[in-house]
Amino acid sequence: MKYFFVLGNNAALSIAELSAVFGLNEKKQNYFQILNSEILALERKEKIIAKKIIKKLGGTIKIGEIITEISKGRDARIIEETKKLLNFQEKKLNFGFSYYGRQKFNEKQIAMEIKKYLRQNNISCRWVASKEKTLSSVVVEQNKLIDNGIEIILIEADKKLFLGKTLAVQPFKELSYRDYGRPRRDDRSGMLPPKLAQIMINLSGAKLTDVVLDPFCGSGTILSEALLAGYKNIIGTDILKKAVNGSKLNIDWLKKKSKIFNLPARAGNYKLKIFQANAAELGEFIPPRSVNAIITEPYLGPQRGKINYHKTIAELENLYSKALAEFKKILNPKGRAVIIFPIFNTNRSARNINPDLNGYKILNPIPKNLLGEKNIRLTKRNTIIYGRP
Repeated sequence: MKYFFVLGNNAALSIAELSAVFGLNEKKQNYFQILNSEILALERKEKIIAKKIIKKLGGTIKIGEIITEISKGRDARIIEETKKLLNFQEKKLNFGFSYYGRQKFNEKQIAMEIKKYLRQNNISCRWVASKEKTLSSVVVEQNKLIDNGIEIILIEADKKLFLGKTLAVQPFKELSYRDYGRPRRDDRSGMLPPKLAQIMINLSGAKLTDVVLDPFCGSGTILSEALLAGYKNIIGTDILKKAVNGSKLNIDWLKKKSKIFNLPARAGNYKLKIFQANAAELGEFIPPRSVNAIITEPYLGPQRGKINYHKTIAELENLYSKALAEFKKILNPKGRAVIIFPIFNTNRSARNINPDLNGYKILNPIPKNLLGEKNIRLTKRNTIIYGRP
């Protein structure tokens, strides 16, 4: 079967995450292709349970199935193939189109033909339209185009046009609630979005039984997302008592909301430790080589006001270098660390943090044949550049 993934705002992170989750470019049964700057296609023998996998992926907006390639008689073929996909078991049907490409798409004329066809078959219908070429995941969800309707996807790739249908969209309500609904948020020291936490967890390649550590746990976003993903051995530490208490409070809130988030009913079947500790002294609290994955956003420096860049960069490089030295003591030799480092955009240029990596190998999580894509932005260390306003 052939599937499509609509990539998030940072295509590089989305591709890297999908590469980590599906083992793209590593297993022969998983053939993938970048169709355009917004779409990655995956061909595989095994079926994907889209509604389940999209809850795990932080960098994918939609997942769907590619049905066919449109070559000649474009509009007529789109109408013909769309008719084949319509569900006549429902008395009322909503439908919509999303076009991922540069060419113009005669959506109105095609939609009118579909409406006419449905009414001829005694089906009440509504065309869900948008000012944009694509329907957002919010529009798709609110208009019930997955369960009680259909969203037809048209993907332009070079001189080809593919037609498919959406199977699942990103659970924006859940993600927003986990971000803004939790009792503790610290917007002064910086906040990690749940979607980015999911991506980082997936990039770690950790198994559900592995020991996962966040040594700068802050508000506990990574801990919460790891728990939701089903990890059974989770450790969170922070130098600030306020952060440790906040993480515990947010985890307790998450457990109370377990039905909303479909938290696996496995009370007592996992280990979760959250305690106060300095990241530069972790070797005193955690046994050597006992951690399989370190996933963290450390303190990134002051967020507001006048910043002394020379002083801040020196302090952060010192902090990160000491922390990395401790990571090397406690991390399993086959383990992996996924870490965010800041880039300071001064008036003159972007200034990078360059901590002592202590011999760590920087693993580029993007397949080599995709590095030529224009939307892939990397640092000199071949790490992905991420940012949002």
